[in-house]
Parts: sequence; C-alpha cells; structure tokens
Amino acid sequence: MTRSIEREIRVEATPEVVYEVVSSPEHLREWWPDEIDLDPKPGATGTVSFRQDHGYMVEPLTVVEADPPRRFSFRWAYTDEPAGAENSVLVTFDLIPADGGTLLRFAETGFDEAAKSDDLLADHTSGWDYFLPRIPPYVEGLATRP
Repeated sequence: MTRSIEREIRVEATPEVVYEVVSSPEHLREWWPDEIDLDPKPGATGTVSFRQDHGYMVEPLTVVEADPPRRFSFRWAYTDEPAGAENSVLVTFDLIPADGGTLLRFAETGFDEAAKSDDLLADHTSGWDYFLPRIPPYVEGLATRP
C-alpha cells in the first residue's frame, strides 16, 4: 500500500488566484507556515519555518514545478540537507477550473522511499488536515479586501 496524503478542496476563486495563494510567500505565510523564504521558480531553494515552544523548526524546500495557474510542487526535507528524493517528500498542488472556481487537488508523496517513518506521515497528515482547510476562507477574505 502506498503511503501518501491526498485531499481535494473547492475554492471559490480562479485558478490564477489560488495559484498565487499556494505559491507566493506573502500568501503562504497567511495560511501555512509562520515564515517562508522562497522564490517560486523551478529549482529555487528556500526554507519554511514553524514556531514551536523552543524557537523555530526550519525545513529546507526546493521548488520542483511552477506551472501557473495549473501546478505548483516542491520537495521539503526532514533533514538539514537540501531537499532531494532521499530525504524529502513531494508536495503538489494541482489547480483545476471548476464551475467558476477551482478544484485544488493536494498530494504529498514520497513516504515510501528510503526510511520515512509512519510518525512523519502521521505528523504531516495532521498538519495538512489543519492547514489546508484554511485556504478557502483566506481566499474569500482576499476578495473582500479593498
């Protein structure tokens, strides 16, 4: 059995808007990490940071694909090394136009390669179950801003 995380979320905005929300640091930090340093271009590297009790957990990222407004994907490492297939998982956001909005298909894969633990899968599953539902209300809030 393949271990992965897959979700579908409907967002009441165009794929162009949703793409910006899942790829640009100023939007990402509003619904996902506390801080992100990333240029959303293929091959670019950066970091994502989450506040914890004793400082920050900082994870390296590498952009794999940036195809606006259809797909944005990145690898994020669970070691201090740059993200490669051996020490990271792959996050993909596919954006499909649907009835005036967007169907966001999310997948995080790569838990079966190397020795990625069930704890990592469980941790990421609970994390995405918390963060992904924050996207639709954030996008709706964007539409009402002056």
